[in-house]
Amino acid sequence: MLLSTRMSGANLARIIGVLLVAAALGACSAVRLAYNNLPEVSYWWLDAYLDFDGSQTPKVRDELAQLQAWHRQNELPRVASLLQEAQAMAPGEVTPAQACRMADQIRERLLAVAERAEPAGTELALSLGESQLLQLERKYAKVNAEYRKKWLDRSAAEVQEKRYEKYLDRLEDFYGRLTPEQRDLVRRQLAQSTFDPRVIDAGRRRRQQQTLEMLRSLNASKPSAAEARAAIHAWVMRFAAPPPGPGRDQQQALLQEGCSNLAALHNTTSASQRERAVRRLQAYEDDVRQLAAAR
Repeated sequence: MLLSTRMSGANLARIIGVLLVAAALGACSAVRLAYNNLPEVSYWWLDAYLDFDGSQTPKVRDELAQLQAWHRQNELPRVASLLQEAQAMAPGEVTPAQACRMADQIRERLLAVAERAEPAGTELALSLGESQLLQLERKYAKVNAEYRKKWLDRSAAEVQEKRYEKYLDRLEDFYGRLTPEQRDLVRRQLAQSTFDPRVIDAGRRRRQQQTLEMLRSLNASKPSAAEARAAIHAWVMRFAAPPPGPGRDQQQALLQEGCSNLAALHNTTSASQRERAVRRLQAYEDDVRQLAAAR
């Protein structure tokens, strides 16, 4: 999809930015009910990782509600503007640079939410006890086992087919049914992809370990709120812009290839397929504007 994007990183990043999902929902789906219920859903998602105690629960619920209210007022209008910009682009040819510029704009919006959530995230991080960090470790282990089953225990051909089916579903939801030639193009693009689930798995495990180390360090050293927030901010930015290494190399390669692949496919689409894309983008914009107005 023209506006689909996702920040890579360990799942715990959503402690201080769980409503990043809200931006993705606004840009990629018309599910207003999902957005309106997101604080509740997010609370239970986070609770599965951290098993909140009685004192944390009301604070987390309140912070999630406040974060969504801020997002609704401040970020949804910006998402709507991006969708409007995409509508203007969709009827014509698209370059990889245009696609990447749109992805960069979305990333900026996601980072804005993470920054907004930092104070509450810092307070939460400082309140976590060792039993909760052990729960986090167990949850990470479960997530890693699921990832292995989903990606690492499959043959290269099975991984290729799984990715193809996933991309095809997204593209056809946006453009309508692809032609045989377009489907062949998608297959060739994925066959040439630098995607390596082993690199992604290694990077995720490394980030999980770094997260646990950071949280245990905060728990042990009892820093000031300012010091803790600086540590949390640096941690978030490491996820957003990983340090040099195979993980960052693949992240950048996948981003660039995604922009090129999307532009190449879009430029093969017919007038009717582009018209459908414009209608879909308009529907997303309408949903986002209605959500923004529902205060």
